[in-house]
Amino acid sequence: MVRFMMCETLFPLVPVEGLDEDGRSVPRVQRPNRAQLELRPVDLEALLPADHRARLVWEFVEGLELELLYAEIKAVEGHAGRPAIDPAILMALWLYATLEGVGSARALERLCEQHDAYRWICGGVSVNYHTLAEFRVAHGEWLDAQLTASVATLLSEGLVELRRVAQDGVRVRASAGAASFHRGTRLERQLVEAEAQVAALREEVHEDPAATSRRLAAARQRAAEQRRQRVAKALAQLPEAAAKKKAADRDKARVSTTDPDSRVMKMADGGFRPAFNGQFATDTASQVIVGVAVSNVGSDLGQAAPMVEQIRARHGKGPDELLVDGGFVAHDDIVALAEPEVGCLVYAPVPEPRDTSRDRHQPLPSDPQAIGEWRQRMGTEQAKQIYKQRGATSECVNAIARNRGLRQFLVRGLAKVKAILLWFALAHNLMRAVALRQAAAQA
Repeated sequence: MVRFMMCETLFPLVPVEGLDEDGRSVPRVQRPNRAQLELRPVDLEALLPADHRARLVWEFVEGLELELLYAEIKAVEGHAGRPAIDPAILMALWLYATLEGVGSARALERLCEQHDAYRWICGGVSVNYHTLAEFRVAHGEWLDAQLTASVATLLSEGLVELRRVAQDGVRVRASAGAASFHRGTRLERQLVEAEAQVAALREEVHEDPAATSRRLAAARQRAAEQRRQRVAKALAQLPEAAAKKKAADRDKARVSTTDPDSRVMKMADGGFRPAFNGQFATDTASQVIVGVAVSNVGSDLGQAAPMVEQIRARHGKGPDELLVDGGFVAHDDIVALAEPEVGCLVYAPVPEPRDTSRDRHQPLPSDPQAIGEWRQRMGTEQAKQIYKQRGATSECVNAIARNRGLRQFLVRGLAKVKAILLWFALAHNLMRAVALRQAAAQA
């Protein structure tokens, strides 16, 4: 018995696993094994919930008239050619991307491979950034017609009144740098150099076709020709840019060789950068965009009357009242809009007179009738309450567009820039239509 008690253990102990050097337990965790293969079924339809925004976008696109886009497809049944991507897919992709703040074709291509919402829209169809980028700006007139048709639908449903409209400009950075702006003498020299380069490349290909590969030679020649065209366009626009300057400064006018349509403008932060001036006209009751315009003029002066005329051309009638800020105030516009055939009252702040003792809301002896009535109208309490809707409408719409990525254009030229603005307007109106119809159904 004593001999047994002197033994440390009855049986030899097996070493305990999971202890560190100090005898403490080591945590047991699941480690990743990224080399293992997985086979899983994928049902694209089940990836998104029933109320997902991508489904709303697709439902909207299915209701559009796409015959014009289908007519441009060269691959037809019974003939050779690779099937084209359905324009409905491209339309839905860009609408949804605009809502999500995606403005790059390369980024959209990656999302179509990685993001469930974009994969659902594609439905297994492969897209590339070349096709996406080209489609986005290739159908500006068609997009403009879709904006008109979508607003007309809301008008017929009674969701848009078009009685009171607010207009505001939004200056957006252009796809051009400040260093690309040059004066006339520099542009003329660059044009001569560009034409010489194009001629040299053509001669090289003609004399020795094997000097470079055909693809490389074609790419070089195409790039040189595009540069020559941009410089020539910049020179052609130089007189227009010079005309907007004072007589003494017209020889200092400069135009960009990167985007000849862009102009240096004063931005919201007080700085000066190449930009475009976009214009949105929005129905105050529904916050639906009813008009879109763009210019390369940094001022909003004189933009009111053309916008009202655009709205009348789009929808067969114009607004009864137009709300704009002080930058739009042009007496000619106020008089033109007050004509009986237009009948649009302007609500805009009256500038402070140089003579501080004079009441700015009292008509001047030299004022036309429309100007005198405008001064008196803006001095009433009713006008002040109506004018408050301008900020709640236009500023809100501009802020939403900024949040969705309208901060810098990735395209060049007025036509392509307007196409981008139309995408923002269509995407905005799509979501407003959903909200308005839901509110009407609950009323």
